[in-house]
Amino acid sequence: MARRPMTAVFFVFVVALSSASPATAKATPAAPPCVAPPAEVAFLRASCASTLYRLTCYDALIPYGCAFQTSTVKLARAAADVNAASLKNLTARAKELVTHGVPGEAPAIAAEIRDCASTSSSASGHAKETAAELARLDAMGDAAKGSQARWAVSNAKTWLSAAMTNEANCADALSSTGAAVSPAARELIAGVVMAKQYTSIALSFVNTIPVS
Repeated sequence: MARRPMTAVFFVFVVALSSASPATAKATPAAPPCVAPPAEVAFLRASCASTLYRLTCYDALIPYGCAFQTSTVKLARAAADVNAASLKNLTARAKELVTHGVPGEAPAIAAEIRDCASTSSSASGHAKETAAELARLDAMGDAAKGSQARWAVSNAKTWLSAAMTNEANCADALSSTGAAVSPAARELIAGVVMAKQYTSIALSFVNTIPVS
């Protein structure tokens, strides 16, 4: 059966490269052209308060209040899309550093950057799978009950947890080897830190999706 396409607001990503590096840029889905009504603002504030990164959560998701409204599933979907965009940029930057190299970079640090490119790519793939799973769950609407809903939520949790493991592996390797001496390593670490926050936020929201 053909999968239903994601709505435009969740499908388009902005790659913010003009004022920041790809690893640290806050790449997010294109914002819908509206200001979130008070009910949506209150819903997001309350939801973000339950995460580990409430300020990052609110700042990243408030532009999309008109899209998620007060739906737990739609909010998790928006968070998953923000997370996927962040990891996509991180992976692109890591691969760029691998392809073009960094003049004067020590071989050990260059090796860790290659490893980070690999692990961040895996994390990015898991994030994309999560976003697609939540899009399918959202498309079910009121029919999202029973085994289908439980399966979708379980898959999303598994993939986000795997993404967090990949992110941690990348950050740990770079921190132990090159953070003190390599600007490239520090850049990637900053990108991983931001991606980890988005992944944590998405997982927190997936955990609140009611399934029966």
